[in-house]
Amino acid sequence: MQKTDTGNPDYFHKVVDCQWACPAHTPVPEYIRLIAAGRYADAYMVNWESNVFPGILGRTCDRPCEPACRRGRVEEGGGAKPEPVAICRLKRVAADNKGDVRALMPKPAAKKNGKRIACVGAGPASLTVARDLAPLGYSVTVFDRDKRAGGMIWSQIPRFRLPLEVIDEEVGYILDLGVELKAGVEITSMKKLLAEGWDAIFVGSGAPRGRDLDIPGRKEAAAHIHIGIDWLSSVSFGHVSHIGKRVIVLGGGNTAMDCCRTSRRLGGEDVKVIVRSGFEEMKASPWEKEDAQHEGIPILNYLVPKAFTHENGRLTGVGFEKVKAVYDAKGRRSLVPTGEPEQHYECDDVLVAVGQENAFPWIERDCGIELDRHGLPVLDKATLRATLPNVFFGGDSAFGPKNIIWAVAHGHEAAVSIDKLLNGEDLRQRPAPQTSLVSQKMGIHEWSYHNEIALDRRFKVPWRDVNQTLKNIKVEVELGFDPATGFKEAERCLNCDVQTVFTGKLCIECDACADICPMDCISVTPNGEEAELRARLRAPANNKAQDLYVSEPLKTTRVLVKDEDVCLHCGLCAERCPTGAWDMQKFLLEMTHAGPGCRRPQKLAA
Repeated sequence: MQKTDTGNPDYFHKVVDCQWACPAHTPVPEYIRLIAAGRYADAYMVNWESNVFPGILGRTCDRPCEPACRRGRVEEGGGAKPEPVAICRLKRVAADNKGDVRALMPKPAAKKNGKRIACVGAGPASLTVARDLAPLGYSVTVFDRDKRAGGMIWSQIPRFRLPLEVIDEEVGYILDLGVELKAGVEITSMKKLLAEGWDAIFVGSGAPRGRDLDIPGRKEAAAHIHIGIDWLSSVSFGHVSHIGKRVIVLGGGNTAMDCCRTSRRLGGEDVKVIVRSGFEEMKASPWEKEDAQHEGIPILNYLVPKAFTHENGRLTGVGFEKVKAVYDAKGRRSLVPTGEPEQHYECDDVLVAVGQENAFPWIERDCGIELDRHGLPVLDKATLRATLPNVFFGGDSAFGPKNIIWAVAHGHEAAVSIDKLLNGEDLRQRPAPQTSLVSQKMGIHEWSYHNEIALDRRFKVPWRDVNQTLKNIKVEVELGFDPATGFKEAERCLNCDVQTVFTGKLCIECDACADICPMDCISVTPNGEEAELRARLRAPANNKAQDLYVSEPLKTTRVLVKDEDVCLHCGLCAERCPTGAWDMQKFLLEMTHAGPGCRRPQKLAA
């Protein structure tokens, strides 16, 4: 194998698994160390720079960072399943304890640059675009048909998961940058909007249409069959305040979990979630399913709805066909009937939460914006630019329903594209992130970070008593970590951004680093092809998704190889090395957002 190119910023970034997995590339270990130090405001601002909504995401994020967390791979058994650091809930610790951070926020631009940006929809993608562009002097106007900003954050996520005051605070930070919000203004024509002469338009209108079920009885019993996302919005607006005692929720995603839990709070006594897939294949996050079950809501699987039953226009129940999963030779799943008799469940109301899709009735098909056969805009995936050169899409409206953190990532990228466009630059030339490597050496055997590996298992977040939370839809269920528990959970972080950096010319091949490594992830060995080399290391490196760190040839022509997969970043190799060939260096990656940093350096006049 060739010597690892550690000059490529993606190399050490990929070793920080949590940050690599985060769509917004939040520097997770950096803010967790700040939490452990009690520097909550600083931890909040590190989050705010990248993910924009720390308090909101600390309660609602889909947490792509956590399955990637190295902690979940390296904990020893002892009967308990290894679990990642509670990264998402630590984000909330920073938000809950930060105090007043308004003085740390950027100020509105002192002077406007004359460029006008329209954002359609006031959800997380549009608000991120506004947050990035307004301080640069752009005049940003955000339109939304609802009476307040936030989009699906406030209209579809129940208050028992996300209090309104948290939304208003974090949306307020953005509006305070000089962003103009036109609430209660619905955009009904793209042609009309284009005619208003905006320099750029960003569409972040979400995926506002819930999928329906066209099965027998749908029309006849329509009065008590509701589309899940519309029903949740009606609850948020105060238009719906009760539901029947027997409720069936169809669907297995997070919207279904919100529907069933909301139903329990609005009078539903017998609430069931019924899903066509298996429990493990449900799209809902594991913690969402856990919360629903904690509130006494059963989840029934492998049942496909076949008909709504009714009498004289009154819904009486739903009939289901029992199915099972069958996999072909390529591992593709299909659901086939088991042949068992149809099952019938009685109910008073049904909530249909089987998916969402884009709806752009306001975008005329001859305005120059091309849509594909699924109704999605045809976009340059790198720049998020539509087939009209000054129109961009992001969030659910770009590629279909995902989650808040993806919408934020799209907002950052679209803001870069708009900034480059309006400065006459090539949008395809994307800015490199800012990176640094700084030694953590404080002495011969001392580091500027705490490198002892905590043995604690993941701490549980306390819940309010279920009898209290089911009585009031606005009472938040999760209480969050207190500072003491937050500190202990933060100590579980393995500091994956503090990298083991090797200098081959200082190595005397004593193998002391390999001997002391607690994970046997260091080997000094003859070189070879990657597959063969992985198999004969001190501990076979079977996870090919993780790189091998390979040195230049040493004096004996052997190479030093480190498997990045299970390294604890404990620093024992650097402490044991008699020549200082190993060092612990903190790698910091910060994404380059819109502004001068994303543009080409201007050539000086001769």
